[in-house]
Amino acid sequence: MNSTQNGGRRRTAPDARRAGSARLWLVLGVAVAIAAVLGWMRFATPPVPQGNLAGAALGGPFTLTDQDGRTVRERDFAGRWRLVYFGYAFCPDICPTDLAFIGRGLKAFEAQDARLGAKVAPIFITIDPARDTPAAIKPFVAAFHPRLVGLTGTPAQIDAVAKAFGVYAKKVDTGDPENYLMDHSAMVYLFDPDGKPVAFLPHQGLTAEAVTSLLATHVR
Repeated sequence: MNSTQNGGRRRTAPDARRAGSARLWLVLGVAVAIAAVLGWMRFATPPVPQGNLAGAALGGPFTLTDQDGRTVRERDFAGRWRLVYFGYAFCPDICPTDLAFIGRGLKAFEAQDARLGAKVAPIFITIDPARDTPAAIKPFVAAFHPRLVGLTGTPAQIDAVAKAFGVYAKKVDTGDPENYLMDHSAMVYLFDPDGKPVAFLPHQGLTAEAVTSLLATHVR
């Protein structure tokens, strides 16, 4: 009994060649697809590298007052990267120097990529609420960057936010009750759009270029 009588059909040489070609094209198609995916993964936006504050327990909710007298809460910055600096407007040297570097560094980053630059919210928080009223900090922050938000509050509010952000601050008596100084930690914090700490730059060695590099490394 032949194959036709069995209801089957003997596979001829052309049939085998066609089947082999189909398998070859299938294998080639899969290989091309895999290569395309690997290529996309290679050239896609790389993941944001971890900073030196990754996993730190810093920051958190706060309610303060900005330079225009408006109530500002931590959640108002949700979705934006936050460049945060603690200091005081009556500071004779360190604070204005650091804020100048922050302002220039952010402007340089904005010039590199306006879209990413707009995602960064620069924030100044006073550690001297007795003198740093909204009226006092408004011209102070305006001198460094047009988008720099200045925040003040009651002594209790400032103590709470300084503690949450790990900031040291202490009044230093100079013999003149109106012209005292503030001893405080000085560093630039970067927080991600979820409010999580990412990295910091210390006052020592701070430059505008370092601020630009910090933003370029992490902001996406």
